[in-house]
Amino acid sequence: MSAALQVEGLQAGYGAMQVLWGIDMQVQPGQTVLLLGANSAGKTTLLRTLIGLLPCRAGSITFDGERIDGLRPDQRIRRGLAFMSELGVFPTLSIDENIALGGYFMPEARMRRRREELFTLFPDLAKKHRDAASTLSGGQRKMLGIAKVLVAEPRLLLMDEPSSGLAPVFVQQVIDVLRTTIGGGSTSLLIAEQNVAFLALADRGYLLDHGKVRASGTREELESSDAVRETYFGL
Repeated sequence: MSAALQVEGLQAGYGAMQVLWGIDMQVQPGQTVLLLGANSAGKTTLLRTLIGLLPCRAGSITFDGERIDGLRPDQRIRRGLAFMSELGVFPTLSIDENIALGGYFMPEARMRRRREELFTLFPDLAKKHRDAASTLSGGQRKMLGIAKVLVAEPRLLLMDEPSSGLAPVFVQQVIDVLRTTIGGGSTSLLIAEQNVAFLALADRGYLLDHGKVRASGTREELESSDAVRETYFGL
């Protein structure tokens, strides 16, 4: 089976500062992969490079068998990538407007059908669909962020720190929602996180440290990894 996403020797950064140093990784179709790392490990830089917000300085990014590292972000989105930032939503826009932005490239009738399907999964959003996203709780905003990126039925969803700003009970809610809405389906998922609780959701993962892959393997292998214990627990 060919990988949905194949990254080879990827280098990227900001101006004169290089952040990523030769990243090799892959995501298989329908697989959930966790990109684990502490603050400043390079996780957000990697996701921004994959979606095209930062240029690829060296190496390659292949999606569904096609090199995409030379494409603009909108071209990558049209091919089936989606990106959920740490914020995830536009606070001043309504729930309906946020979801419509997520389906910007879709025919309007199809986007509306998908919105109604998502409202059955997220009934709290349906009740407030005309309200501004700023009126939602932190957990509800994350649910809206997920609905916003799922409306276009992406083949690969990139998520940056979905646990950011959430209490542990809501972190577990996000994990459960992702398992229900994406797990086992046709959408591949790459989650950048520093919260090790997300290992419970992952098929496999990569530990990023100072812009390099320090360890990789299945969920079980990472849970027992000396590198993970050293990075997170100082053991």
